[in-house]
Amino acid sequence: MSRAAKRAAMPYAPGDVADDSTLVDLSAEMAALADRLLRAGTEHGRVIQFVAASAGEGTSTVAREFARALAARAVKGVWLVELDVLAGAQAAALAAAPARFGPLGPPVRATPDGSIFFAVRPPTRNSRGELWADASYLEARQVGRGRLWVTRFRREALTAGQRVELLRGSPYWDALRGAADAVVVDAPSAEVSSAAAALAPDMDSTVLVVNAEGPRREAVARLRDDLSEAGGRCSGVFLNRMRPEPALVRRLFG
Repeated sequence: MSRAAKRAAMPYAPGDVADDSTLVDLSAEMAALADRLLRAGTEHGRVIQFVAASAGEGTSTVAREFARALAARAVKGVWLVELDVLAGAQAAALAAAPARFGPLGPPVRATPDGSIFFAVRPPTRNSRGELWADASYLEARQVGRGRLWVTRFRREALTAGQRVELLRGSPYWDALRGAADAVVVDAPSAEVSSAAAALAPDMDSTVLVVNAEGPRREAVARLRDDLSEAGGRCSGVFLNRMRPEPALVRRLFG
């Protein structure tokens, strides 16, 4: 059995939440990527995962800017989903910059059909002993008045001793494909979590984010191999300079 298969359902591991201390404007690069993606669009939305081999490569910033660029061209909408669910970094970053992104709207259901990509263990029961649906832990908020939606896990609803496990093969991703033009998935770095490799088969493609100022080639190659071994498709590398200079894009969606 492959390493990724053994880790198909794994406990949550805190991840890559500290890569957004500097505001980086990638608007031009992301607009070009968005145009290319939507021109090749199908009837259903595509699920694009962003991940780095190491923490601090700028994955969350890249994923957020890409989702924002897609939303500017979307018809049905774009969803920004954070796999590092307990961190809540994406919703927090958007809420902290209303002048750039617009204020967040009120919380709504984050699932079109009740499915979800994680399980809370042990499950929660209400005062009548009835199970509380795992999907109840995830909410979505509209960003500004546009077509971008961001998910947020209701961490405050967990009780002592509960953990969150990501689930491979969840119908959630197909449900979002039918409801959105695109789904952008921000995965925690491979050095802290195996989430990206374990869920790679559920994604239409995965983009590796690499800090161009000091890429760790062995770690990036190992991540690429793990994704392939798990049955995922690595569609390219985003070289992130981690500064406001233009970023480089190679072989994306090719």
